[in-house]
Amino acid sequence: MPTSTSLPKRSEINIENTWDLSPLCPDDEAFKAAFKEAESQIRRLPSWRGKIHTSPSDLLAYLREKDRQALTIDRLYSYAFQSSDQDTGNTAAQSLKNQCLGLYTRFASAISWEAPELLTLTEETLNRWFSEETALENYRHFLEDTLRQKAHTLSTEEEALLSLSGDMSYGPQTIFNMFNNADLHFPSIDDGSGGQVEITHGRFISLMESKNRQVRKDAFTGLYRTYAAFKNTLAAAYSANVKKELFYTKARKYASTMEAHLDTHNIPTAVYTQLIDTVHAFLPAMYRYVALRKKLLGVEELHMYDVYTPIADDNSPEIPFDKAKQMVLEGLAPLGQDYLDKLQEGFDHRWIDVYENQGKRSGAYSTCVYGAHPYVLLNYQGNLDNVFTLAHEMGHSLHSCYTNESQTYINSEYNIFVAEIASTCNEYLLIHDLLKKAGSREEKAYLLNHLLDMFKGTLFRQTMFAEFEKITHEKEAAGEPLTCDVLCDVYLDLNRLYFGPEMVVDDEIAMEWARIPHFYTPFYVYQYATGISAAIAFGSRILNEEPEALENYKRFLRGGCAMDCMDLLKSCGVDMTSPQPTTAALKVFEDILGQLEDICL
Repeated sequence: MPTSTSLPKRSEINIENTWDLSPLCPDDEAFKAAFKEAESQIRRLPSWRGKIHTSPSDLLAYLREKDRQALTIDRLYSYAFQSSDQDTGNTAAQSLKNQCLGLYTRFASAISWEAPELLTLTEETLNRWFSEETALENYRHFLEDTLRQKAHTLSTEEEALLSLSGDMSYGPQTIFNMFNNADLHFPSIDDGSGGQVEITHGRFISLMESKNRQVRKDAFTGLYRTYAAFKNTLAAAYSANVKKELFYTKARKYASTMEAHLDTHNIPTAVYTQLIDTVHAFLPAMYRYVALRKKLLGVEELHMYDVYTPIADDNSPEIPFDKAKQMVLEGLAPLGQDYLDKLQEGFDHRWIDVYENQGKRSGAYSTCVYGAHPYVLLNYQGNLDNVFTLAHEMGHSLHSCYTNESQTYINSEYNIFVAEIASTCNEYLLIHDLLKKAGSREEKAYLLNHLLDMFKGTLFRQTMFAEFEKITHEKEAAGEPLTCDVLCDVYLDLNRLYFGPEMVVDDEIAMEWARIPHFYTPFYVYQYATGISAAIAFGSRILNEEPEALENYKRFLRGGCAMDCMDLLKSCGVDMTSPQPTTAALKVFEDILGQLEDICL
C-alpha cells in the first residue's frame, strides 16, 4: 500500500491493485472502432418506426435489436467512464467519456418514437401478442411498465425534441465532477506528529477519525473553507441541476420532481415522506447517541469535527488489503459457499481498483455491464471503515452477478430502490461476525460504536440528505432562487434538527451540501436509508437462521427488474410500503446504543 503523504501517479500503482478493463474493451483503439460501428448501427433504429405496433414479430425483432445496441453502448460507456475515473486528469479518457454521453443521446433520439408508438397498443392487444409470440414474454414487465406511464409520455415529436436535450442535461453534473475531482485542491495540515499531510477526498474521513482533536478540526475547517471559497459557483451548479430536473418534471406533467423520479420505478411518494417522518420520531435516540459521544470523548462542547472519531479505542494496527479481503470472506460465510466463491473470484481476478492516486475519482462504487464481471472502485486507506466499504461494494457486485446469471438483459438491471440492500446487508453480517469474535470489552465497544456510526451515516444522515433535496427542489418549484445563502441556511437548520441540542453545529458544516455527488442524481440518497431498513430485515433473519431466510434473500438477489421492486421485496418477506422495516431498524439502533451505554457508562 502506498505510504507517502503525496499521492502516487496512476502509473506508479502496482498493476495487481488496479482493475482490468480489457473484458469491456481491449484498448482505446478497439474502443474507437467499436464506437464508430455503434454510431452506424444507431441509424438503423428509426427504420422500425411505424412497424412495432403492427405485429408481435416486428415488435420482438425491434426490441432484440435495441437491446443488442444498448448493450454495446453500455460496454463502451463503462470502459470510458472507468478509464476517466481512474485518472480524471487524463484528457484522452475524458474525451472518450464525453463521446459516449453523446452516443447515449443519439441512441435516445433514435428511439424517441418508441414509447408513443407502444402506447397505441391496448392491454388486450399485448396479452394476445404474448400468447402468439411467446418470446415476447421476456419483455412483459418492460411493456406493461411503459403502458403504466402513459400519462407522462409525450407525443412522438415532443419526445424527439426532449431527447435532444440529453447531452445538455449532463452539464451541471459534469461541471461539478470535474471541479470536485480534477480542479479542487485542499490545503496541507499538521498531521499531529510535526509532518504535513495534504487533505484529499480519500483521506478526509481518516483525518476526521484522528484521536488528535486539532487534526480533526484543521481537516474539517481546511476542507469546508476551501468549498466556501467557491460557494457561489457551487450553488450555481447545484441550482442549475435542480432547474434541469424541474424542466423535465414539468415537461412530463408530474406534480413534483420527487414524484417524477420515484414514479420511474413505481415507488409511491409516501415511501419517501414516511421515511422522513419515521426517522424524525426516533431523533431522541440520535440525541442520546450524541450525548454519549460527548461524554465518552470528555469534551465540554461536541463539535461537528468530533462526529467521526471513534468513541471507543481501537488498538488494532493498520489493516492490509489482503487481510481486509479475508475478514470480508469470513464475515459473509452465512450467505453460503456459492456466495463466497463469487467473492473470491472477484478478489483474484482484478475486479477491484484498490488505492488512491492522483486524479482518481473520490469515494467508492461498484458498476457492472451485463455479460461482463462487475468492477469496484476503492480508495483504500487501511482502516476498518474501508474494510466495510469493501464488503459494501462487493455486495453491489455480487447482487449484479446473481441477477445477471438469472435474468435476460432487459430484466437484469435491478431497480435503484433496492440497490443498497445487498451492500448494506453485507456490512451488517460482517460486523456481527466481528462482534462475535471480539476478545475484550474494549473491542466490543469499538465495534458497537462502528455499528452505531453505520446507522448514523446510512439511516439518519442519508435521510437528512433526502430531506435537504425535498426542501430545495420544492423551493425551486415555488420560484425561490437557490442562492448559496438559501442552501446553507437549509442545510445548517437540518443539522441542528438531526444532531440535537448537545451538538455545536459549526458554521462550516453549512457547506457540506456542496461536496455530495449524489445530489446531482436527485432523489437517490433516500434509498440508502430504506436500503438499510430492508437489509437489517434480511440480515437479522439470516443470522437467526429463520426458515427460508437465505433462500428468500438469494431470490431477491436474482430478481433483477422482472417485476416491480416493491412487489419483489414483498414476495421475499419485506414490505417497504409499511413503516415497519424502518421502525424495526431504528429499534435495533436503540438496542445497540443501550449495549454501548451499559459497557461504557
